Amino acid sequence: MGPETARPPAAEKWLARARQEFQSADVDNARDAVAKALTIVPTDTEARLLAGRIALARLDYAEALRLLKGVAGSEAAGLRGRALWYKGDLDAAADELEAMLDDPDVVDDWAKSIAKLARRGAGRAPFTISGALLAAIEMPHVSPAAPFFVVEVEIDGESALAMVSTGTGEVVLDSSTRKEPSWVSLRFGKKLEVNDVPALTQDLSGISKQMGAPIKALLGVNLLRHLNATIDYSGRQFVVRSFSPPAPPDATRVDLAFIKGGGMVLRSSVGPDKTLQGPMLIDTSMTFPIALDKEGWKKAGFEADGLKRVEQDPEQKLKQGVVPMLRLGALEIPKVPGVYGAPLQAVEKQLQLDLDGVIGAGLLAYFRITFGDGGRLMWIEDDVAMNKVLQGSEPAPANEGQAPAPAGETGSPAPQAPAPQAPAPQTAPPPPPAAAPPAGAPRRTPDR
Repeated sequence: MGPETARPPAAEKWLARARQEFQSADVDNARDAVAKALTIVPTDTEARLLAGRIALARLDYAEALRLLKGVAGSEAAGLRGRALWYKGDLDAAADELEAMLDDPDVVDDWAKSIAKLARRGAGRAPFTISGALLAAIEMPHVSPAAPFFVVEVEIDGESALAMVSTGTGEVVLDSSTRKEPSWVSLRFGKKLEVNDVPALTQDLSGISKQMGAPIKALLGVNLLRHLNATIDYSGRQFVVRSFSPPAPPDATRVDLAFIKGGGMVLRSSVGPDKTLQGPMLIDTSMTFPIALDKEGWKKAGFEADGLKRVEQDPEQKLKQGVVPMLRLGALEIPKVPGVYGAPLQAVEKQLQLDLDGVIGAGLLAYFRITFGDGGRLMWIEDDVAMNKVLQGSEPAPANEGQAPAPAGETGSPAPQAPAPQAPAPQTAPPPPPAAAPPAGAPRRTPDR
């Protein structure tokens, strides 16, 4: 296909609409729009590349490969390589990723490491689960100052602490234990085992020092999708499964997209107009409840320049405010404390997406989160409030609704600084995350 001006006007309109909807993470409508464009210009390279990106974000690997078949160039090779990698076709993934890396203009450390892993993984079946159908593991609260999603896991038979990090694509091991990317086995609760898990390496000593706990691994989204995991910080519980769980009672459903197959993104609104939605990255390694960019704060009804500075921020780059209303699925969460000034540009550049902001553990710690359908959706439960009702407890004391104080994270979009004080979500008045759940509280899981 020639330049854009050579496209029929109808095809150009459909393609522009698909671009706009994909930038807002509306992947279903983006898929429909680009399909309309392709019916008019089926050989258009730009349309096929966009359609491939959309299919990959929907975790439809076969469709991504079909759309990109025969498309030349490093971008197409990179998209095919990611689809093949997540699909588990290791040799073909290595071929495509190496072809992309042959372009001197491409710098992609993830692809470089994954291509090596794929070459070494001949004959492996990634993420093979054996043992029990389900395992529930305690989530220790390692810091009284901030919520860190830490779980116990066995890595090649050795016990270790790992942090659940949805801002990370793959499992990452501390470079003090592994010098280069490798294939490992993980065991949860001594009864559910995951074999042939690809793992990259990184120096995690900064994270360990900040948390005051020896963190030996980060558990990224590729693993979490296979585990159909539940994260319940206030209930101190992490559940992994070999099956997709049914919908939990009284939960709201939130559809997820995975930009480039790895960045976990949802659509949310932060202002009075609930129809004005934008993309939010989910990063459980960030301990702020929410970090918005200038456009995100504008949607929330504030000019970023008018926000109050965070006095405890040593670099004086952060500003703080309160988002009047955050909507996640059917859940409306009022008065969410947030920050402006977190370095989101690097994340946006990596994902090639204009984010409104990032949702962190400081907010998610108040809810029970369950991933289903291979990670394509998550269920959000106001579980602690339900437990109070079942126990006949008195209403929460006034200080029980305070949001957890955040702290920065190495590799997180937000640097270290205390959170602005504001009331916690009124729909969920749990105890502070560092506290134990009420004694004898009945537990409802999606599997019971």
